[in-house]
Amino acid sequence: MGSNGVAAVLRLARLDHLIGDYPPDTHDSEVPFEDFAALNESILGMCGLRGAKGLCQHAGRAALRQAVTEGGLMADLPDLAFKLLPLGAKVKVGLNTLADVLGKFSDVDAHVEERTGDLLLVIERCPECWGRVSDAPVCFGVAGMVDEALHWLTEEEGFLVTEAECVARGDDSCTFVVSRQPEEELMQRNTEVTTVEDDASPE
Repeated sequence: MGSNGVAAVLRLARLDHLIGDYPPDTHDSEVPFEDFAALNESILGMCGLRGAKGLCQHAGRAALRQAVTEGGLMADLPDLAFKLLPLGAKVKVGLNTLADVLGKFSDVDAHVEERTGDLLLVIERCPECWGRVSDAPVCFGVAGMVDEALHWLTEEEGFLVTEAECVARGDDSCTFVVSRQPEEELMQRNTEVTTVEDDASPE
């Protein structure tokens, strides 16, 4: 986006005071939810839905990487015992750890649930859509963070992270459905099941 683009986004969000004077790079809660939500709303206004989705997901992934590599968050998780877990169990443990980290270092209220076999990351206090109103889910940055966390923990790519509910849309929480397997593997399994069913069909 560049410095000029960032300045334009901050002006649109009425956060001119942050231009050239960004909050310190610490784990302290320096940015109010209102300001963070306004920043994301201005990105949506400037870039449109598709552009905002890509940019915010990229920002979420970058934030997670920085938190792990420079901040040390979650860095002790992939020990030997964790590495021996099945992939689906790694995803569940990783999601729970991410929810705990978000709650520990911010005012985010997050937890993990299981419904009909799906893993759900449920956020009841979400900074990305705080005070916003939208017809569709808008918490793209959180989805990027989840995707990057699972990639870092499992060394696998392509997990499906879908925001099924969003407070901005009037739902009770921002709820993300997270696949236990990468998308490519899920598609391969579905193809294999379909092939077996076709072979078993009577002629």
